[in-house]
Amino acid sequence: MTQTSRTATIVQLGIAQTLAWASSYYLPAILAVPMAKDLGVSTPTVFAAFSAALVVSALLGPAAGKAIDRHGGKPVLAANSVIFAAGLITLTFAQGPVGLFAGWVILGVAMAAGLYEAAFAALVHLYGKDARGAITGITLFAGFASTVGWPLSTWMELEWGWRTTCLVWAAMHLLLGLPLNWRLPASPAHAITHTTKAQAEAAPAQATNTAATSAINPATRTAALLALIFAVTWFISTAMAAHLPRLLQAHGVPLATALVFAGLVGPAQVAGRLLEYGLLRNIHPLISARVAGIMHTLGAMVFLFFGVPAGALFTLLHGAGNGVLTIAKGTLPLVLFGVRDYGARQGLLMVPARFAQATAPWLFGLAIDSFGAGALWFSAALGLVAFAALMLLRDPGPATAQHRN
Repeated sequence: MTQTSRTATIVQLGIAQTLAWASSYYLPAILAVPMAKDLGVSTPTVFAAFSAALVVSALLGPAAGKAIDRHGGKPVLAANSVIFAAGLITLTFAQGPVGLFAGWVILGVAMAAGLYEAAFAALVHLYGKDARGAITGITLFAGFASTVGWPLSTWMELEWGWRTTCLVWAAMHLLLGLPLNWRLPASPAHAITHTTKAQAEAAPAQATNTAATSAINPATRTAALLALIFAVTWFISTAMAAHLPRLLQAHGVPLATALVFAGLVGPAQVAGRLLEYGLLRNIHPLISARVAGIMHTLGAMVFLFFGVPAGALFTLLHGAGNGVLTIAKGTLPLVLFGVRDYGARQGLLMVPARFAQATAPWLFGLAIDSFGAGALWFSAALGLVAFAALMLLRDPGPATAQHRN
């Protein structure tokens, strides 16, 4: 595959991912209030429906990963463009809580196989162990999902209302997302997988059993650590996305300044990903993940001790660290486990993260209600847990990796 076609794939998938994130994950922040007023429910009910979508995506994530392992990314991602549209159309015609939850449940199905984990798996099937740069590339595009999605959803809602906004997003999935995903290269992974299985079946049974016995404990330990890291970092990321302006105000930052500080997170995420794409691309992803894993805690401690003047530094460090950790969610399983069964493994590893993501806005909101500014100690401590788990991870090395790829 030429560099030109590789770049085209990254651009196509990056745009499709930006659309997917903007029209699902980032939608409630803008449409929750008008949805609630029109449907006669409370705003928390709308967010409960959104949480239900995240739970559905967690439960279906492993199956979605297996589907990509079996069929490649192209057909799965293309099908999910249609499912995204179906969920948004269901929301468009919702008349009460039943339609609201039905729409979000359908979107949860689409999110299970239509967001980063599926895109990462698709790239791994296309590029194998060399997928790191491509993974970073699509996160650079989708890093602007809120930057593009929030203003666009706000403008459409003000002009036409929330129902038409959902309908327009649905049309964009069919007219833009579907063609972009369908134009992705066909995955060659099925041939590699079948060859690998045939070779494995031809190997002596005793050697296979011995290798499995020697590898299972380290592999289980590594998987458990990764699942913990992903769950903790997604909890922090989602909690900050939902409550950052309020948290800054609890520390004495004026509202206008808090909004400016919170607005630094997006550019900082993109800057972190650009750094990963450039200077850090030749560094082992475990090292860059460790550096990123401590950034939220470092920023929080500086903010806690120095107050308002350090608020901007806190948001910049949090954003940059979160940007790199998003990439690590795709690259760490690749480098630690290899290409084989990447999609299914990725789906399983992200199940705790999806549940953590679903509960983060509610739990961290309770922490702010109970402890005010002190809630930041909670997220700082969680950041230390993730960093400690990253320090415990070990790369099995090339000698083991060749048997996994």
